[in-house]
Amino acid sequence: MTRRFILNEVSYFGPGARKELPGEVRRLGLHKALVCTDKDLIKFGVAQKVLDVLDEAQIPYEVFSEIKQNPTVKNVKLGLEAFAKSGADFLLAIGGGSSIDTSKAIGIITNNPEFADVVSLEGVADTKHKSVPIIALPTTAGTAAEVTINYVITDEENEKKMVCVDPNDIPAIAIVDAELMYTLPRSLTAATGLDALTHAIEGLITKGAWEMSDMFEIKAIEMIARHLETAVNEPSNPEARDGMAVAQYVAGMAFSNVGLGAVHGMAHPLGAIFDIPHGVANALLLPIVMEFNAPAALDKYVTIAKAMNAYKEGMTREEAAEAAVDAVRQLSIRVGIPQHLAELGIKETDLPRLAKAAFADVCTPGNPRDITEEDILELYKKAF
Repeated sequence: MTRRFILNEVSYFGPGARKELPGEVRRLGLHKALVCTDKDLIKFGVAQKVLDVLDEAQIPYEVFSEIKQNPTVKNVKLGLEAFAKSGADFLLAIGGGSSIDTSKAIGIITNNPEFADVVSLEGVADTKHKSVPIIALPTTAGTAAEVTINYVITDEENEKKMVCVDPNDIPAIAIVDAELMYTLPRSLTAATGLDALTHAIEGLITKGAWEMSDMFEIKAIEMIARHLETAVNEPSNPEARDGMAVAQYVAGMAFSNVGLGAVHGMAHPLGAIFDIPHGVANALLLPIVMEFNAPAALDKYVTIAKAMNAYKEGMTREEAAEAAVDAVRQLSIRVGIPQHLAELGIKETDLPRLAKAAFADVCTPGNPRDITEEDILELYKKAF
């Protein structure tokens, strides 16, 4: 069997790493940026930390900030217009998955205009040309969009999240600067951190996992277990912030290449239909789906228990699996994640519709245990 592994051309890590940006712009022969970010990052001065670097280096740019937390087809179309009018030759994505995913769609369609109908990008799009160069600076430690070949856009008309998979969309440069995450609110730190943990656990147990992906996901679980609570409770702790920034990237290196599972399949319709933040949806569902999957991945669950310091000598595989699930659930509770869908405004009558959408989601077939629409409905009921 042949396996493929795709990563960025170049990545930088560490507090202050954004200062490497001008050198990379010059190395790539680029001249002007369209900065894709959101209004909150502008309002709270996070984007300005990067714009100051551009100003000092006299690199021209224009800013596009019409991006929602669950970016939409409309966001992408507005971004395409902004890029075309700006005269820019590269995209500078500052933000979480929303900004980076929007940049990916803009970059792909610009260089592959036959996909101008944004919904045509859903699934594995057969694009012929690489995206417009993207330099991505994440401001959350969760999605790892800066290192993945995936992006997610909400089709508002059909109320669904389109998962798009395309090796041509990966950012050329990733700059993972933990200083951009210091002002992240507690709730968002928790949700994005558990999004990263979901990536690591689903990437470890997904059907496509293998030795190379496993080593990244195990390390990511260890790092998240070590750093997440401190990052939530001590927002300016440099070691914890940098640890989470690196951990989420490490998780992304692997899951981007091997796939995910039913947690993401079930989280996507919650975001598309009810605009639930992706990290919150993943965090709430993760221990429930882990319980369902345990019989299909007991050896991996022993590894998860060990990585989260929940394993005790002499445990059976089944006991270790229970410990792994409980460790994830207790971490979620300690960092303040809601534990029931009802808390998020979901009604029990919504669950069949969600189950149908989740079963059809592109991530669901990667689940380690075969799963039916009826199984998914029962899992939503447990989460309710």
